[in-house]
Amino acid sequence: IGLWVLTLTLTCGAGAAFPAPGSRASAQAGLSHGDPARRAESVAWFAEHGRMSDQPRLLARLRDDDPEVRGLAEQALWMLWMRSGDAKIDRLMEAGVAQMQAGQHAEAVATFSEIIRRRPAFAEGWNKRATVHWLMGNFKASIADICETVKREPRHFGAYSGLGMIRAEMNEPARAVAAFELARKYNPHIVGLDAEIARLKALGGDVPADPLGCEQQTASR
Repeated sequence: IGLWVLTLTLTCGAGAAFPAPGSRASAQAGLSHGDPARRAESVAWFAEHGRMSDQPRLLARLRDDDPEVRGLAEQALWMLWMRSGDAKIDRLMEAGVAQMQAGQHAEAVATFSEIIRRRPAFAEGWNKRATVHWLMGNFKASIADICETVKREPRHFGAYSGLGMIRAEMNEPARAVAAFELARKYNPHIVGLDAEIARLKALGGDVPADPLGCEQQTASR
């Protein structure tokens, strides 16, 4: 996902046309503007120029009254998460994503592993490797990488959603609910999540002391 997606959405969407914010201060002010089109323009600015420290501003827009603004904020957060602050690492990330999308899973695992080796504090390197492991059906490895992801970025609703999917597939409804509820905590408008949580809760089961299973995962290494 790139800024061109945000720009296209803004261009095709309804609402008044505003000049793009020319500075951080104007973009920040625009996030709370009364017109959703202005808020959307500001979200697009942060998608292009934002820093990791801007996450709280975009997370707040996930609760925006306007669904377009919410959708753009979600895309912008993914764009922020993909930025390591190191151009070489970012190029490796692009290569790994391309390999993953091409079905070259072993190659993608190797690329994301190299990213993790070089920059272990970079949460999205772990999350992308978790995704490849999930695609390969290696749930244990995927869970391990998700736990490393949320250790570094505890607001990563995408990682929690993935963990919930895996726990549900493993027939662990209580742990799936725990993961999905954390995803909903940070992104309350994920499509279909409320219904899935309700379905899993109806299956019953006690919530374990380690609801996500990350402590168990660490102990098993």
